[in-house]
Amino acid sequence: MKLTWLDISIVLLYLGSMVTIGWVLRKKARQNKESYLMGGKSLPWYLLGLSDASDMFDISGTMWMVALCFIYGMKSIWIPWLWPVFNQVFLMMYLSKWLRRSNATTGAEWLATRFGSDRKVNASHISVVVFALLGCFGFLAYGFVGLGKFMEIFIPWSSVAPYIPFHVSPAYVPHIYGIVFTLFATFYSVIGGMHSIVIGDLIKYIILSVACVAVGIIAVIHLQGHALHVPAGWHNPFFGKHLGLDWSAIIADANKKIEEDGFSPFGFFFMMMLFKGVFASLAGPAPNYDMQKILSTRSPREASKMTGFVSIVLLPLRYSLIIGLTVLALLNYHQLDLSSPSPTGVGMITDFEKILPAAIIQFIPAGIMGLLFTGLLGAFMSTFSGTLNAAQAYVVNDIYIKYVNPKATNRQIIRRNYAVGIAVVLLSILLGFFVKNVNSVLQWIVGALYGGYIAANMFKWYWWRFNANGFFWGMAAGIAAALIFPYIFPGLPLYKWPLLFLISIAGCIIGTFTAAPTDTETLKKFYTTVRPWGFWKPIQLLVQKENPAFQPNGRFGLDMFNVVIGIIAQCCLTILPMYLVLWMKAPLLITVAILTIIIIILKKTWWSRLEN
Repeated sequence: MKLTWLDISIVLLYLGSMVTIGWVLRKKARQNKESYLMGGKSLPWYLLGLSDASDMFDISGTMWMVALCFIYGMKSIWIPWLWPVFNQVFLMMYLSKWLRRSNATTGAEWLATRFGSDRKVNASHISVVVFALLGCFGFLAYGFVGLGKFMEIFIPWSSVAPYIPFHVSPAYVPHIYGIVFTLFATFYSVIGGMHSIVIGDLIKYIILSVACVAVGIIAVIHLQGHALHVPAGWHNPFFGKHLGLDWSAIIADANKKIEEDGFSPFGFFFMMMLFKGVFASLAGPAPNYDMQKILSTRSPREASKMTGFVSIVLLPLRYSLIIGLTVLALLNYHQLDLSSPSPTGVGMITDFEKILPAAIIQFIPAGIMGLLFTGLLGAFMSTFSGTLNAAQAYVVNDIYIKYVNPKATNRQIIRRNYAVGIAVVLLSILLGFFVKNVNSVLQWIVGALYGGYIAANMFKWYWWRFNANGFFWGMAAGIAAALIFPYIFPGLPLYKWPLLFLISIAGCIIGTFTAAPTDTETLKKFYTTVRPWGFWKPIQLLVQKENPAFQPNGRFGLDMFNVVIGIIAQCCLTILPMYLVLWMKAPLLITVAILTIIIIILKKTWWSRLEN
């Protein structure tokens, strides 16, 4: 057993508090559907922002990012653009308020505000539900595997096996751990709903804040008088056509990892990420926990504040932990046990995703280890519970209530939420057994599946002629291609994304022009309520004919300016704690100066101009 009794006590106290929160808040969650799924739209924006940030601070993603930082150094700050992380900036500047103005419960329900609610819209509605559930199952399996890897190092199977009445293959040990702690997350999120999730996330964030700052300080202390043994270019966030990192004389397996990742032609890789990322950000949030938090805010103005707050409370804290553990691992690499069974079952491989738990075990003292272990365990539980809540919303609100029982009582709705939550968890556990590693499922989600989502969800905001038929065929073509491509074109999904995107665009355009435009009254209501900019001139003229005082949204230029400087600020928030821990004085001062200037500008161009 790697944990001391002090650490174990902290963990048990946290687990007990989560179960208690779920039980205490169960009555509040049962009040109605909106209270269960969205906290009654009464929670303040900063709590929802903390909760959203907590959902993004997951074990699997953090393990992946520590591995990236170890191998790619400062250049690793760009690789999370695969998500893309800067979609939060687009949301902050304008998309969150557009989405919140709909007053919908889910992304699928939102479609009724854009395309109407007749039978022609049902197909597009179903396509969003299918996509949302695929994404939720993918993220749940992704978190499940990451948690198992994390737990395996802290609690070696050799100390548990004597008490287990059956044999478990070493390759499936992480899955057993994943099942155990998934049950805790399931209980408090299914019983307590959104209220329970948000309060649980707040407690977890406070714990993580203390632990992450402590890890950063420990790393600074260990680094005093030592130099990191890393390749040339590791400390430089900027890059050229090629990655330019050669680990062969230091850690040969790191070069194998770079080759396996497919990131070596870094200039091309970066351009692909940026190209995909901009379109993905223009499409708005995917139908997951992020969208649910936006729809749960009190107003469009608070939705914008909430998404802006996420980057501020997430990035500096998370990267303090990432760079801190990276420094400790680099200084003491040969003390770490990173071996894992090969996916083929033959021999062992170096698993860099194990750096995070291995470094914690070796170098973090008792007490702080318990806080960090608890915080990261809570990170899994918050991501899992937020994603589970989104899956429940889509199944219950967009399938059960819409198609099965439109007159369902509040009691029936809550019971269905319980049943759906349990079913989703069981299916995600089953899927987790087929996942190779964290990176493989991550690449499929962000590189393939989301490629099928982008085109249809981009057109819906900016082009008046786009209709439900185009939405359905764009989504159907994109999702089908995303599911088939891995079998036809093996390799990194990102490099196949342009073809996937073109297939989805073709489905959108063909579907749109083979059906009549959306009902004019629906379009006028959407345009006046959501107030988007884009290609809406015909609808704008109709609205102004009826209401000459109506002013169209003329903020395109300002919104795009804010997006650009917002992305720069987000990069500064990411790299600032890295420069601080490594004590790179000149880059640190430049970063602080840039961030200060951007904050002053955004106070005038964004904060002071927020609107409902």
